[in-house]
Amino acid sequence: MKKPQAADSIVELVSGAYAVAPGLLWFAASRTLVAADTHFGYEDVIGGVLPTWSTTDIAALLLVAARRLQAREIVFLGDIIHGSSMSAGAARAVGNALDALRAECVLTLVAGNHEGRTRGVAILGETVEHVEREGWLLIHGDRVPRAGVRCVIGHLHPSLRVGGGASIPAFLAGERVIVVPALTPYSPGLDVCSRDALRALAPFATTRRDVHVVAASTDRLFPFGTLSELQKAIARPNDQPTLSHHRHRLRPG
Repeated sequence: MKKPQAADSIVELVSGAYAVAPGLLWFAASRTLVAADTHFGYEDVIGGVLPTWSTTDIAALLLVAARRLQAREIVFLGDIIHGSSMSAGAARAVGNALDALRAECVLTLVAGNHEGRTRGVAILGETVEHVEREGWLLIHGDRVPRAGVRCVIGHLHPSLRVGGGASIPAFLAGERVIVVPALTPYSPGLDVCSRDALRALAPFATTRRDVHVVAASTDRLFPFGTLSELQKAIARPNDQPTLSHHRHRLRPG
C-alpha cells in the first residue's frame, strides 16, 4: 500500500484486495466480501436483557455492502456467533439473518474459536476450517497457519486507540497477512500499537515496518501508513494498559 492517503470509502491494501467501510475486505477479481468476528447472538449468549440488535444491524450492513459491490460471495471469517449456547429465539434471529444474506449471494462460513467444538453446526449448519481465495488462505486466526502461506485472518479485533477511552476498528495489512477488524460493536479489540499486537503478528513472518494501518468508520477509511510510522507519530509506550477502552466509530469532521 502507498503512503498515507486521504479518507475514502474503499482503499487498496495490497494488489486486488481492498478495505471497504465499515471494516470489510473485498477481493475484486472473485467478487468476494470478507467479514470478521460478527459474534451474532452476543446479547443473548452473555445473558443480557437486550434484544439481539447487533445481529440484525450487522446483517443489514452486510446486505447493503453486498448489493453495492455486487458480491458473489460473503466469507465469514470465524466467530460468526458469540457462542453456541443461545436461546431458540436468538438462534432463529441468527438463522434469519444468514438466510437473508444467502438470498443475495453465496455464504461461506469459516469456524472460529467461539463456534466451539461443535463448530456451531446446530445454529449455522455447515462450516469449514479455511478457504482459499485469490492466492490467500482465509482462516479465523486462532491457530498458527502453515509456514509461508499468505493469510487473511480475523480473531484479533485490531483497533486504534484515539484517546478519551475510545478505540476505532482498524485493518492491519501487508504482503503476508491481512487482519480484518471485528464487526461486533462490543469489543474494544487489540491495540494495534501494543506489544501484544506485535506478538500476535509474529507467526505471520511480518514486522511493523511491513504492515499498514487503515482505520474504519461507518462510511470512511483512514490510512495511517505503516505500523512503525504510526507508533513513532503517537510516541507512546507499546505496553500501555488498554483494558478500560470502549469501541467508537470514527466520524469524519
